[in-house]
Amino acid sequence: MKEKISITLNKKIIQEIDGIVDNVFIRNRSQAIEYLVNNALGQQKTAVILVGGPLEKLRINGQFKITAKAGNLTVVELAVKKLRENGFKKIFVVGKHPILTAVFDVVKEGSRYGVSINYVEEIRAEGSAESLKYLRGKIRSSFLVVFGDIIFERINIQKLWEDHIKQRGIATLMLTTSATPSKKGVVKVEGNKILEFIQKPKTTDIYLGFSSIFAAEPEILEYEGKSLEYDVFPKLAEKGLLIGHLSSEKEIHINTLEDLRNANKKC
Repeated sequence: MKEKISITLNKKIIQEIDGIVDNVFIRNRSQAIEYLVNNALGQQKTAVILVGGPLEKLRINGQFKITAKAGNLTVVELAVKKLRENGFKKIFVVGKHPILTAVFDVVKEGSRYGVSINYVEEIRAEGSAESLKYLRGKIRSSFLVVFGDIIFERINIQKLWEDHIKQRGIATLMLTTSATPSKKGVVKVEGNKILEFIQKPKTTDIYLGFSSIFAAEPEILEYEGKSLEYDVFPKLAEKGLLIGHLSSEKEIHINTLEDLRNANKKC
């Protein structure tokens, strides 16, 4: 939700603001001011590490994926480090109590990493959207979401963030090409606008998929549906409010011991 305000600025500042209007991403003075304010508030950027869902699906060989070692660091340490390097100093971790305890044992409240980590317990949720809704009232500005079972060291999340701020959608998804599109959500795209989002189709000739990272506005928490992938993202696409950001680099999904071994070689 946006509110109208009235401000007084000197002529030179107004001229500089007007100078960044490009009539493509920034179409007028109001959008230019909003863009500059968002950049100035970069140190307040918020990120969410989403590790909701059944605990048995979050484990590998008896240990949680998010606290498994990939090289010298755990998956969650790699995530926190990457987020901090990109200016995300306020981090929420959403999940059930046992996984929150395991994560806290590793990264505590975040001070050692230069961030503030807040833990939000998922009591009951039947999908990723319901897990994310536990953040209602806790987030009031644009935020980044990363799923807890990925390593995204090589992904340029700052570019994703900048695109989201410019494009003004409700959500901006990180997209990559995939040789196995039926294992993830695939998208039909026109320019940077996602026209259709289809989660794990049985057959498809689309090889562009969602990479478990996205930026969003707080309004996404008000959309009905249990699942982001099956319910919320398709609705946003229908309304023209879902944006895509294509990455040349790929995330590493940690689903098996083999994935973890491969990650150990790369981290």
